Amino acid sequence: MDLKGWKMFAEIKRFKEMGLNKSQVERKLDINYKTVDKYWNMSHEEYVTLSQKSKSRNKKLERYEDVILDWLREFNDISAAQVNDWIKEKYNDFTIKDRTLRDFIQKLREKHKIPKQVSSRQYEAVSELPMGYQAQVDMGQIWMKRYDGANIKVYCFAMVLSHSRHKFVYWSDKPLTTLTFIDMHHKAFEFFGGMPKEIVYDQDRVLTVSENHGDIIFTEGFEIFRKAVNFKVRFCRGFDPESKGKVEAVVKYVKINFARYRIFKSLATLNDEAIK
Repeated sequence: MDLKGWKMFAEIKRFKEMGLNKSQVERKLDINYKTVDKYWNMSHEEYVTLSQKSKSRNKKLERYEDVILDWLREFNDISAAQVNDWIKEKYNDFTIKDRTLRDFIQKLREKHKIPKQVSSRQYEAVSELPMGYQAQVDMGQIWMKRYDGANIKVYCFAMVLSHSRHKFVYWSDKPLTTLTFIDMHHKAFEFFGGMPKEIVYDQDRVLTVSENHGDIIFTEGFEIFRKAVNFKVRFCRGFDPESKGKVEAVVKYVKINFARYRIFKSLATLNDEAIK
């Protein structure tokens, strides 16, 4: 049994018997309120059963300990979410719950003295729109390593349906032009099985050539495409979470959780892995 965990459980019970409330116990033990609440009405027998189950899950996770440690040491700021994605991609039989894996990674960091670098989270708007009405589009770029150690810059196109959050991403090894940008729209519409009524963009050079007294002048290629397929265009400022936060979160995810530290094999492989 985990003696540290048992001691905490016993202390919670002792303070409860003394008449303290949950918030007071939280402050006394300097632990999370959810932890206090979890054990508040749990019997000693239930705690032993839970502890045994936890020990069994940790035994299963020991199989992956070496590879997780390698990732933590090589990529100090890697998140538990990214580790989870990578393990699921590497081992098809991985069935451990997210919370269990996060706790296991935290214990590994503490045991091997690998503190995680902290980065600020980006705000994401959560306003809802009708089904099928709007999609958001954004682009990103990131340097990746090849097997030979050389670097390659890759560019991603991302589209997300605002209501369902269904996502599509496509990579290119060349900067996006109006033609490739249009082609990626076709791929996205095919992937989704349809087209939204409105698409939100940054005002980007692959779409526009200038702004004339407040009116956007599109590049010829994009204007032909827009009129042919007939959807409404709305522009917003870059990094504006109120209007385009959903797709910015997608781009952040594919650049950090998916692409960062991944070895570039080929463009076709990268796109297959991204869709998977």
